[in-house]
Amino acid sequence: MDENAVFTLTAEERAQARAGADRLTGTPPRKVDEPAWVDECRIASTTLPQRLRARLAEFRRDPGPNGALLVRNLPGAAERPTPNEAGSVERDATPGAAVIGMVSMQLGEVIAYRNEKSGALVQNVVPVPGRETQQSNAGSTRLEMHVENAFHPRRPDYVGLLCVRADHERVAGLQVGCIRRAVHELPEDVRAVLAEPRFTTQAPPSFGRPDDAAPAHAVLTGEPTDPDVQVDFHATHGHDADAKNALEVLRDAVETVVETLVLLPGDLALVDNRVTLHGRTLFTPRYDGNDRWLYRTFVHLDHRRSRPLRDLHGHVLA
Repeated sequence: MDENAVFTLTAEERAQARAGADRLTGTPPRKVDEPAWVDECRIASTTLPQRLRARLAEFRRDPGPNGALLVRNLPGAAERPTPNEAGSVERDATPGAAVIGMVSMQLGEVIAYRNEKSGALVQNVVPVPGRETQQSNAGSTRLEMHVENAFHPRRPDYVGLLCVRADHERVAGLQVGCIRRAVHELPEDVRAVLAEPRFTTQAPPSFGRPDDAAPAHAVLTGEPTDPDVQVDFHATHGHDADAKNALEVLRDAVETVVETLVLLPGDLALVDNRVTLHGRTLFTPRYDGNDRWLYRTFVHLDHRRSRPLRDLHGHVLA
């Protein structure tokens, strides 16, 4: 990534962020999903280093050509063995959960989905035995490029991924590819097809939506030369030959702009889910307690828009 997309905290700034995290880990009820803790996290986010808050505000205003921001040298490295069970989440207010919560709250409101990871606000992205080949956060095969929850009408605006433990060989790469760059590789006729509702994205079984109930949608929306994107190359399908071809052309275009980031402990990748796809390279887990471990959050800019799908003061969407 270019230098404008990487922000590194100084030692003093790291200590300041750690002080805020320590306060939150001691804040009753010490449970990430409790409304009182979320409220305290929102307040604590204003104590993050001023230089970091300014950079996050700039990213919120304009995600730039990368559509992603890498924040380095944050506290919050793993303090216990990597979990390896399916559906793993972080319920306790660990330093890492506090850090990703504070940073996320400087972008918007942290949200979750009731049918995904049991509605937890901070989720573990870890390899799970027996699920190596799955196209999911539990797998370790190459994960196809996708927009997070591309099927959902209230997709996250941002995805946060904080590395609390790297993989053994340091080869597992987060891949990001921004449509703001890829769109210029697309012929006009392909752009036109992608802008029409000729595509369907399948929801995972956990969301309980039959394939035939998925609504048709366009892949590119908004300003034609700077569009938003809605696609998951594993789950999105074209309705006709031209639509299927357009998806393949888009896939090739995205691959030309993909950047691979090998995250180390203390690295937080913030992905603008409106304009940037992400995926993961192949890696080999050992299931020995020291495998790759990321914390994940979802963020909405406009909390009001999701009100029909959640409780009044809640953060979990149906």
